[in-house]
Amino acid sequence: MNLYFFKKIVFILFLIGFINSSFAQRIILSKNTLTNVITCDTGNESYSLFGHTAIRIKDIENNLDVVYNYGAFDFDTPNFVVKFTKGDLQYFAVAHSFTDFMNEYTYEQRSVYEQELIIPLVFKQRLFDNLNTALASEERYYTYKFIDKNCTSMLVDMLNKTLGSNVIVKKTNTDKTYRTILYPYFENSFYEKLGTSIIFGKKMDKLGTQIFLPLELQKSLKGIQFENHPICKENKILLDCTKKTASPWWDSIYTFVFLLVFIIVLNKKSVDLFYLVTMGLLGVFFCFVGFYSFHQELSYNYNVLLFNPTLLLLLYFQYIKNKKWIRNICLFNIILILIYFVIMLNKIHLLIVLPLILTNIALLIKMTIRNSKRISVVI
Repeated sequence: MNLYFFKKIVFILFLIGFINSSFAQRIILSKNTLTNVITCDTGNESYSLFGHTAIRIKDIENNLDVVYNYGAFDFDTPNFVVKFTKGDLQYFAVAHSFTDFMNEYTYEQRSVYEQELIIPLVFKQRLFDNLNTALASEERYYTYKFIDKNCTSMLVDMLNKTLGSNVIVKKTNTDKTYRTILYPYFENSFYEKLGTSIIFGKKMDKLGTQIFLPLELQKSLKGIQFENHPICKENKILLDCTKKTASPWWDSIYTFVFLLVFIIVLNKKSVDLFYLVTMGLLGVFFCFVGFYSFHQELSYNYNVLLFNPTLLLLLYFQYIKNKKWIRNICLFNIILILIYFVIMLNKIHLLIVLPLILTNIALLIKMTIRNSKRISVVI
């Protein structure tokens, strides 16, 4: 356990103890209390690509300045990777002192913004009580879902619960799919963009009508009215950092295309077979996680038409030298790829998978020709 995590645990225990000891004499917020939505900018690491959302409650009279967020998880959880893949990993709410919270983002050099909610004191008190009740009970735990349950959506639910109705709703990009909304976040991470493009299934092509990203919540709050006035004040910058967008030289479409062209030009049977079998193995993985995982975003993955598990059969028929079935599998996969291409015509990730489509077709055609019967010509 690192020092920072230890400090957070100590602070949580202190806060819970403070709440419990004061339960009989309920903490009453002063009229000058501020309740603010905090939005943290995106970072370059995988866990920070989409930013972060939190709630800050500041009451000088009660010597209170606390940040609540639902973005914590424990790396020491047994079978962490398996649980995350399956979709039953437990995330939980934590509370930080505002100073500690800002120190973390100062260290990571990520900008932090704040929007003060313009709501009556009675709702501020209710929000404070709801957050503390959740923090001191089993309500602080939730099963993470990429769209439906994350640090942003959980706070949206908490705000709507506090306000008594669905006040916080999405106001921007409701005509775009979830996949389209996510795409710009991978601008400087080509291989992560490629990976998410091929592992996400049909659900990501639905219209993104639900708030699930921090910057979406920030933008939506600007257009929301509550009791006939804007629900928040103008955005305030708490920490302004210059974003570092540099990425490794190899993390680009150029290295990706170069590798695929090299495989085609090399024209070696063993390399072609290895590539196609690898595509088949990825298809098996996509099918497996689609059935195994509780993440609905991974289900009904039409990308298996390109990463087709039947490609694994090539290894067997190549071993027994059955040219007829090698041809049949190649032709079958070419047909599926053409169907896949038609499906992809209105999808934003068509261009990023196009090199794979062309490479698959090229290698399958080569393999078909290699295993075709030679016609003897008698002169």
